Amino acid sequence: MAVIAVYSVKGGVGKTTLAVDMAWRSAALSGHSTLLWDLDPQGGAGWLLGLPDRAESDAASIFRKDSKQSDLIVPSRYPGLAVLQADDSMRSLPATLARIGKRKRMARTAAALSDDYERIVIDCPPALNEISEQVFAAADLLIVPLPPSPLSARALPMIQAEILANHPRHPPILPVLSMYDARRKLHRDVLSGFAAGWPVIPMASAIEQTAARRAPLGTFAAASDVNARLQKLWDGIEAKLTMQASLGQASLSS
Repeated sequence: MAVIAVYSVKGGVGKTTLAVDMAWRSAALSGHSTLLWDLDPQGGAGWLLGLPDRAESDAASIFRKDSKQSDLIVPSRYPGLAVLQADDSMRSLPATLARIGKRKRMARTAAALSDDYERIVIDCPPALNEISEQVFAAADLLIVPLPPSPLSARALPMIQAEILANHPRHPPILPVLSMYDARRKLHRDVLSGFAAGWPVIPMASAIEQTAARRAPLGTFAAASDVNARLQKLWDGIEAKLTMQASLGQASLSS
């Protein structure tokens, strides 16, 4: 089992779209039983997959020891992909987790879910708080989408410093340049500067269509350049997780 968290300190960078896309590729193209876990109170992840909003407001109860996890998880219309949707209960989750006082509660919850899911993709809320602390402790890989802006050069070191200060054994961090427009000089300068070598997700109408269609991009724009880039990103993630798993097994056997 591997936990992939998609995280950003600010909204509007394509975070939820990317989380949904990676979860769909995990299930539909890699054949992993996959859970998309939405921690963002806006509940965009389930909505992008065409699911109705949750009727109940109890998603945060997944962290209770007496929680019946299967009651909170719903299947999507894509084989192998299930969703733990967010609802209004997530708004009070930082206070709830702080009150519980166990920094690895999310990691333990994810481990319990591993009996049913090979991959867990978490759509994180855009904040540095108790939830992000729990995510950093639970994740095997942290994907950080950042727009091509000078502010991103400041945001990434802030995230890295926060993680290093509190999680010496932190997950690998994969920054992704999102919403890239090659026609803009500023964007080109960022790509050739501090973001050199990062995976690039271009600004494209096909990405905007994911919200209009409420479906992953690969289901309707398989021949597009942006789909090829997203697939390349997912292939890199899979290779990284496979390498981590191999290193972990080697350390256990040594």
